[in-house]
Amino acid sequence: MIDLTKENFEEEVLKAQGYILVDFYGDGCVPCAALTPHIHGFEEVYGKTMKFCSLNTTKARRLAISQKVLGLPVIAVYKDGLMIDSRVKEDATPDACEEMIKTYA
Repeated sequence: MIDLTKENFEEEVLKAQGYILVDFYGDGCVPCAALTPHIHGFEEVYGKTMKFCSLNTTKARRLAISQKVLGLPVIAVYKDGLMIDSRVKEDATPDACEEMIKTYA
């Protein structure tokens, strides 16, 4: 899992080719913390066909807002620099996230 920052987000996500999953989370976000082990597990299964990254929005609030991330957790799939799909807040369940990943992996 690649740790994203405002310094490397453009290079790792917006300028990257192929499918990229970004786990947007925040400090103190209980649903985010509960989802993280599942996302790491999905990386083990689907990591060969999709790049997995995470961004702590507490440390990169403006970047999160620029990506239209206004609530947490958000699990998003990017392709060629564009967010093409996402699961947000209560829709970001492990099962829903895996189904989304399977669509693109």
